[in-house]
Amino acid sequence: MTSPWFESPADAEKRLGAVGYLADTATATTAYLAGALEKPLLVEGPAGVGKTELAKAVARATGAELVRLQCYEGLDEARALYEWNYKKQLLRIQAAGDQAWDETHDDIFTDEFLLTRPLLTAIRREEPTVLLVDEVDKTDVEVEGLLLEVLSDFQVTIPELGTVEAVRRPLVVLTSNATRELSEAIKRRCLFLHIDYPDSEREREIVLSQVPEVEEELAGQLVEVVSRLRALDLRKAPSIAESVDWARTLVALGTGTLDEAAIAQTLGVVLKHHSDHERALKELKLRTR
Repeated sequence: MTSPWFESPADAEKRLGAVGYLADTATATTAYLAGALEKPLLVEGPAGVGKTELAKAVARATGAELVRLQCYEGLDEARALYEWNYKKQLLRIQAAGDQAWDETHDDIFTDEFLLTRPLLTAIRREEPTVLLVDEVDKTDVEVEGLLLEVLSDFQVTIPELGTVEAVRRPLVVLTSNATRELSEAIKRRCLFLHIDYPDSEREREIVLSQVPEVEEELAGQLVEVVSRLRALDLRKAPSIAESVDWARTLVALGTGTLDEAAIAQTLGVVLKHHSDHERALKELKLRTR
């Protein structure tokens, strides 16, 4: 099967790696299938494991435009899909003077007065597009109904203009931290990929690829400590991005080895809550001075 995105899972793995995303076999295969089957991809896993970065990497690897819908509690249709430019419409009505309402109505409900939001923007684009619906589990359940129309038929209905169908289907990536269960209707329309924290060897490879200046031994020490931190009962476990930031910090400080003093001094790079600091210092038996 020929895909406009990737030629094969191996091609996906190679091209994602070329833009800095080290994908395992399952991730590369699912990314390939999302393009080949033209099905949305639901990526679930803990915060900071590379779910959002996967969508960005697909866009970089394929030369597609990334359109991002950042989800949050209270997100509504006007912010996700479209809204009308009411101020501009009002000015047009005032300028119409004594013009009949039917004529004015036809004038103000046109593309000129339409403010497109991420979902409609992605649907209307003719160029290759990656639509990222980020942290979909943070939205209200009602928003899923809006997503269903887009994910089912890749079309949007605007009462004043009719149905807008995708000229070229975007590759859709939805991410979820699993803070709530998504509806079966959403899941049924998507391919599913779970991404967890990588094993130590994979994370070491990621750190070395992102921070080539760091010595291999130091990268190994860093990954080992991060793994120990993730095993603790923390409010927020260190993400892969924070492992990379830690490596950059150690390089900037000229640290050659990750001893107790270096860990204690730079722990704020990977742990962002005071209670997590206290627990780490206690459990790892680190001295602060």
